[in-house]
Amino acid sequence: MESRRAKVFRLLGLARRAGGVAPGTDAVRRAIREGEARLILIAEDASSVQVEKVRTTLHDRAIPQARLGDRDALGAAVGLGPLSAVAVTHAGLADRLARELSGSLGESSTDALEA
Repeated sequence: MESRRAKVFRLLGLARRAGGVAPGTDAVRRAIREGEARLILIAEDASSVQVEKVRTTLHDRAIPQARLGDRDALGAAVGLGPLSAVAVTHAGLADRLARELSGSLGESSTDALEA
């Protein structure tokens, strides 16, 4: 049976193939500013500087966010090198990912969604 984390990474790859992700801190910040970001995923080992850049851009916007995997795993999920952050811009897949992440609270507290 597929773990929730594996399912999240699989769905993230599907979002990438559908053209529904903004990979990397700069692209995430742009997607937030342009109102395209539906879900923000931040690597657990992202530097505090990168995390602060994303959180500052979020300001008071109610976009769900979660810490998920390390930079290598987050990047690999979307077919790229290490990434500190990824924004999911595809509304349907962002909703599915958010449901999976919400259901994974018992598996790992770092996967909890924040708004």
